[in-house]
Amino acid sequence: MKKLLTVITLLSLPFSLKAEEAKVSAGNLNFTLPSASWTSVPTSSPMRAATLQITVEGAEKPLEAIFYYFGSGQGGDAQANITRWLGQFESPPTSKTEELDANGTKVTLLTATGTYMDGAMMGPKTAKADYTLLGAIIPGPDAPVFIKLTGPKDAVAKITEDFKKLSVSPFPAK
Repeated sequence: MKKLLTVITLLSLPFSLKAEEAKVSAGNLNFTLPSASWTSVPTSSPMRAATLQITVEGAEKPLEAIFYYFGSGQGGDAQANITRWLGQFESPPTSKTEELDANGTKVTLLTATGTYMDGAMMGPKTAKADYTLLGAIIPGPDAPVFIKLTGPKDAVAKITEDFKKLSVSPFPAK
């Protein structure tokens, strides 16, 4: 009987408690993960400020969103990074650059699709046809944070809106 009363009492409580939102930090900015399919994993390189894995239905393996932060005054401007990212394709990709308004802060987003040359900066490359790169340049207090995600075009298309939400999440409405 005591257990039954406890259950009834618990069920009668208001359920206004919200699960804590998952976050990841990079370059003094706190990013809110857009859904449970985005999870923080240990970084595989000292160059990475954070790494997220994203489970996408129909994809062979999880996608990775990699955060880069190079420190005060480092990392280059938006155009230099866009040019570098576009140069990671075998030939000029189909691309679009847009400015996202994050409550008064300008976040630059690049979407590029083509044959992506996957591999370490100075190592051998593997051509990946029909790949999309999403790149975000987020202004930080002392230097930008960069987020880069690459993967098969169809898989990336399914999470593009969530990537945009992630990119603007450090600047919530006041």
